[in-house]
Amino acid sequence: MHKIFENVLKVCLVSVLIINNLWAQQVSQDDIEGQRVEPFQVFDNLYYVGSRSVSAWLLVSDQGLILFDSLYGDLTELAVEGIRKLGFDPDDVRYLIVSHAHYDHVGGARRFQDEFGAVVMMTEEDWNMTAEPPIYSEYPKPIRHLSASDGSTLNLGRTRLRFFKTPGLTRGVLSTRFTVYDNGYPHDAFLFGGAGLDFTGMEQTELYINSVRRLMQLEGIEVNIPNHPESGDVFERYEILQNRSDGDSHPFVDPESWTAWLDLLLLSAQAKMDNERLDN
Repeated sequence: MHKIFENVLKVCLVSVLIINNLWAQQVSQDDIEGQRVEPFQVFDNLYYVGSRSVSAWLLVSDQGLILFDSLYGDLTELAVEGIRKLGFDPDDVRYLIVSHAHYDHVGGARRFQDEFGAVVMMTEEDWNMTAEPPIYSEYPKPIRHLSASDGSTLNLGRTRLRFFKTPGLTRGVLSTRFTVYDNGYPHDAFLFGGAGLDFTGMEQTELYINSVRRLMQLEGIEVNIPNHPESGDVFERYEILQNRSDGDSHPFVDPESWTAWLDLLLLSAQAKMDNERLDN
């Protein structure tokens, strides 16, 4: 086997091991304190209200709140508490955007529907997944609300979301492009809804590769908003942000790392594809 391929395959395998360890931590669903992270502000209009291993992001508009992903099980309370600690009201969450229908992202959606009246949006493919037996763990099934399609948009006041269907991790991974502001200065942000490689099959791997290649063609992306914090060094960047001096650049505004991250995802997925072919 060629040395370069061996190295790439190692990267892929390490990534899979890391993901598997994270799943093992999440499946227990009972360590709220171990997963607790104090909520924090990242941009003028964007806040982190997730846990230590799964992200949830709160986007503030002039007409209400938009929440990206809902955590799961007892950990959903962390998102609810976080919204309140930041001075907002969960009743003002107008939309919950679900990146994909794995339980750790969609598991709290029903609570936001029932208790706070949020409208839930995901792709049709992932809505269909919620009616199937869950892959990892049981969760309360959300009531079907809105379906997002590739190229569709959502406007809430002056805030606009642009949706991309980026299948791979699931058949209907939903990714979102939106604007964040740093002291009033706009930056293009992107939330890739399914960066993990914890799936099997050549067809799904090909879908993933095509999705990453598509994202690599997008111009102007400056900010990576990951749905697992380790994918974008969220906590490390926030620590830098806390110590930011006047004139320093914003640590989350990093187009070079966005490009490098996509390069790594593509290499890992291509190695996964080669491995899938060997197994067939």
